[in-house]
Amino acid sequence: MYRLLAVDYGEKNIGLALSDPLRIIAKPYLTLNNNGIDTLIQEINIIIKKENVGKIILGLPISVAGFDTQKTQEVRRVYESLSESINIPIILWDERYSTSDAKKILIEKGLSIKDSKKVIDQTAAALILTSYLKVNVNE
Repeated sequence: MYRLLAVDYGEKNIGLALSDPLRIIAKPYLTLNNNGIDTLIQEINIIIKKENVGKIILGLPISVAGFDTQKTQEVRRVYESLSESINIPIILWDERYSTSDAKKILIEKGLSIKDSKKVIDQTAAALILTSYLKVNVNE
């Protein structure tokens, strides 16, 4: 059984979430500093081996109206770089509202703004992965 890794790519931080081995539950995993694509590839390859990851779900920030933005194009370039360097499937997944929904969840849990900044990206990644798992139940 392999896990799924969700990636919420951001200019400053990159949130990661992992599924359980049965691919039923998504949990926040880690927030990385964005130190460039080469560093990201190295870090993801380490996680793939350590956590037995078999597929990556990369959040695609499409506009509310459903159009590509400058950020969408940036993530598509990241997707291309990851696809060339990582030997497992990578799926682009609509991530609309994931960060705003993550903020709401963290506020509801009573986290301060300062504390929520530490986990917002990995929480958004967990929401992206949860959305993927709901649609792909028999994965």
